[in-house]
Amino acid sequence: MRQRGSRVKPKTFRTIALALALGLGGCAALPGGGPAPLDTFELSAPQVAAQRHSRRQILIAEPAALKALDGQNIVIKTGARAIQYLKGAQWADRLPLIVQARLAQTFQNAGSFAGVGKPGEGLAIDYHVISEIRSFEIRADQGERAEVEIFVRLLNDRNGEVRAARSFSASAAVSGAGNKAYVDALDAAFGKAAADIVRWTDSVI
Repeated sequence: MRQRGSRVKPKTFRTIALALALGLGGCAALPGGGPAPLDTFELSAPQVAAQRHSRRQILIAEPAALKALDGQNIVIKTGARAIQYLKGAQWADRLPLIVQARLAQTFQNAGSFAGVGKPGEGLAIDYHVISEIRSFEIRADQGERAEVEIFVRLLNDRNGEVRAARSFSASAAVSGAGNKAYVDALDAAFGKAAADIVRWTDSVI
């Protein structure tokens, strides 16, 4: 039995909090008997200073992703090959669509290119920014950190050649407990990766 006045170690407390988030977050019910509404989250688009101004126009394609990441579930990686979904929480749309929209917004915020659009918006495109979401998860097995990895190719629309390709990785520690803390860490990691993608693209084309 723990003696009066002793304190739970922060790491132990955080482990308990994550276990509750995974196991109990979706169990609450409304008084009328229906399920409680899910916490629904978005990503933000970072501000990036323009390095130069180009007359080229770019198209941001919808990122590819494996099935585990191609939906509204928020992924918690509990081991090298094991994942769970954060209970009681969801993305506001399919994750690839959110990443596409916020990546396009980050390019627009920078103002480096004459035009930035998505498919169907009628731009005369010079380059396609084609990406793949390889990681977008909380690593519960590595001290509760958000890990994001996005692989990007820059495709010349005129001749179909890949101008350059690179993988972008970023991480952020989870600060606090609960669904919002996990999503805040994912948002911070995505913000770092998105800013790096914009600066790199700006330098390459």
